[in-house]
Amino acid sequence: MASTLILLRHGESEWNLANRFTGWVDVDLSEKGRGEAKRSGASLKEEGIKVDIAFTSVLKRAIRTLWIALDEMDQMWVPVVRAWQLNERHYGDLQGLNKSETAKKFGEDQVKIWRRSFDIPPPPLSLDNPMHPRFERRYAHLDPVVLPATESLKITLDRVMPFWANTVVPHLRVGQTVMIAAHGNSLRALVKHLNKISDQDIIELNIPTGLPRLYKLDDDLNVLEDRYLADEAAVKAAAAAVAAQGKA
Repeated sequence: MASTLILLRHGESEWNLANRFTGWVDVDLSEKGRGEAKRSGASLKEEGIKVDIAFTSVLKRAIRTLWIALDEMDQMWVPVVRAWQLNERHYGDLQGLNKSETAKKFGEDQVKIWRRSFDIPPPPLSLDNPMHPRFERRYAHLDPVVLPATESLKITLDRVMPFWANTVVPHLRVGQTVMIAAHGNSLRALVKHLNKISDQDIIELNIPTGLPRLYKLDDDLNVLEDRYLADEAAVKAAAAAVAAQGKA
């Protein structure tokens, strides 16, 4: 049974604006980000999208993006599942650092590896670092063993995909329309899987903020249609802006 999937990266956050590595730090949307979320909802409404269930992370920039978009669509009543598995990739000891300053210090090539490589994580947080997720109440119900001190995209994929298979896919299998409002790297993990992108090619993939990506999937969840609800020039410009964040 054919189904519809909408992937939406949160709007610009306060730390996107400040060009800082964010990861699991719970920062809010900037004013621009709220506007992006509102426009994404408007474009989904114009497309006639009727959401059956929505998923998001436990970080407010994604949660608020989903709220604003669903409000704009007049669909705030739809069930929402918040899951830590959809959190942004954990950037380890880089969290809070300015990306341009980090590029000046370590070189743009090294920062690109940390930001976009498939299997090379940034330096980890120490276990006693107060920014470690084991000190946060929202993760207190989890075995500390599963809480990361740093992640590569591969490690992020390893936590996203079981959640995808066990919790999201059953809704798609019965033809429902599913919306996921999440983060650059948790969505890169899903796009890598859906579009069968190689470990090498995923390095060049940048997910723009606040632009809904619409998938139509067949009975076996193969991609029938894949497009952003924006013109091609806007998508390219937004993706290029994301890529440029790691420049010195």
